[in-house]
Amino acid sequence: MSLRLYVESPLSADLEFGLPEDAARHVQVRRLQPGDALRLFDGAGGEWRAQVTRMGKRDVDVRVEAHEAVDRELPFDLEIALGMPTNERMDALIEKATELGVAAIQPLQTERSVLRLDGDRAARRVAHWRAVAVGASEQSGRTRVPAVAPVRSLAAWLAAPPEGDAYAGRFVMSTGTAPALPQALKAAPRGRWLALSGPEGGLAADEEDAAVARGFARISLGNLILRADTAPLAWLAQMAALLQK
Repeated sequence: MSLRLYVESPLSADLEFGLPEDAARHVQVRRLQPGDALRLFDGAGGEWRAQVTRMGKRDVDVRVEAHEAVDRELPFDLEIALGMPTNERMDALIEKATELGVAAIQPLQTERSVLRLDGDRAARRVAHWRAVAVGASEQSGRTRVPAVAPVRSLAAWLAAPPEGDAYAGRFVMSTGTAPALPQALKAAPRGRWLALSGPEGGLAADEEDAAVARGFARISLGNLILRADTAPLAWLAQMAALLQK
């Protein structure tokens, strides 16, 4: 399989340019040579056939060839907002959520959050998570990279969320008695969906109540207690299966 790489700048036929540093490093690690083929995507849809034209010690030039209108994305948007688990678990969560087709990820600071980030440290972690999402998109064949938003407090995020009518449904994962996800989805249209989940220990009762007051519906993913980094992935997988029936 050809190497697939994401570039942020728009692509077009016959464009020649130097790859960004991280992408160039991938080409060098794979030991590609001038004339070798690769595929590029910019998140605008489909992917582009391309060819290596020059290999430097630290830089790589490519020429874009033809566009291919492949589409491997879900026909609906699934978004998650979550109380951040610890660093390693958050990395894995973002990687797997990307592979499952997530459209956007909102990291949140909650009452029970173990991971505490602010200022420059938060910005560095978000940049790292975006790179994780890029790598997972390249590996999984996606033609879109999910957005990873800046870290926010749950209270601030709930105070100014996207308008409710922009979503087909907004859910908060509850550790109490709540309808199962299939029940909540009955007769619901496809579109844009959002789920809020807690960190280790879950959301505090007043946080869950605040989400419900903002229009989120409580849901259950089953009788088992899922880890903070498992619950969003279980929601994504269940939603993809239910909405594509």
